[in-house]
Amino acid sequence: MLRSRLLGVGSYLPERIVTNDDLAKIVDTSDEWIYERSGIKRRHILAEDECTSTSSIKAAKEALAMSGLKGEDIDLIILATATPDKTFPATAAIIQRELGAKGAAFDIQAACSGFLYAMSIADSMLKNRQATTALVIGAESLSRITNWLDRNTCVLFGDGAGAAIFRAEEATDSIQSFGIHDMIIRSDGNQFDLLCSSGGAATSEDCGKITMNGREVYRHAVTNLTSIAEEILTRNHLSHQDLDWFIPHQANMRIIESVVQKIALPMDKVILTIEDTANTSAASIPIALAKGFTDGKLKAGDLILFDAMGGGFTWAAGLLRL
Repeated sequence: MLRSRLLGVGSYLPERIVTNDDLAKIVDTSDEWIYERSGIKRRHILAEDECTSTSSIKAAKEALAMSGLKGEDIDLIILATATPDKTFPATAAIIQRELGAKGAAFDIQAACSGFLYAMSIADSMLKNRQATTALVIGAESLSRITNWLDRNTCVLFGDGAGAAIFRAEEATDSIQSFGIHDMIIRSDGNQFDLLCSSGGAATSEDCGKITMNGREVYRHAVTNLTSIAEEILTRNHLSHQDLDWFIPHQANMRIIESVVQKIALPMDKVILTIEDTANTSAASIPIALAKGFTDGKLKAGDLILFDAMGGGFTWAAGLLRL
């Protein structure tokens, strides 16, 4: 059987850092207030001459270097983003051009679950032999759609990109074998207005700003992230004890702690970036995945559970053996 094997990862965080104290000079807030409610201390913000494609390309080049591949070896690029460079064409096309890649390149939009949605699509295409080597990217320029005068949202978000390269390789059906073992994606459009943009090309002719009902998002996030994590473990005949690492979407430390407690995982099995990056939406899981390698935590044979939820509502989970 074919299974999608992880060959390389990379990430990019802009040089400019905005701390909680910096934000306290703009809105009525404080470092204490933000950190206590979110676990965030700072976030990275794109320079004026940077955008989603530039951060994506930098993350992709890191992933290529780790994998030992070149741009022309990639025949599928899927970019998950809610902040594309242009309404069209796909930002993935810009990335494809800059890397010298071939095959297909397209964007998807599933908010904070976007990377796992893209990973699921890439896995299906690789297994169906529509491509051989896929570059999956999550990248966001959320500072461009943040209302910096809204203290309830401006403290939560940051910019960045993460990338992962997968290749279809022959494997056994054992859970001990390498590669993506399972992906689950879900959505509930009835809740779409609880976390969304205030605008759009077809409605307001601009991209709008982030709006959020924080209390309701928190409640749904804990429920959905817990249930989908339990579902993917159960249907693969696994328990929390079989996991080496848990990489959740980095949106809110309280949410992460609640989910970890409910699925009975120790916190020392969780890879975290939220304090330094804030919520980078579709980029948060691949950034955390890259950090796991950089910090020397992840090693061959490790089993990782991914878990994410975002606007839509969308939510997703995945199991990957390194």
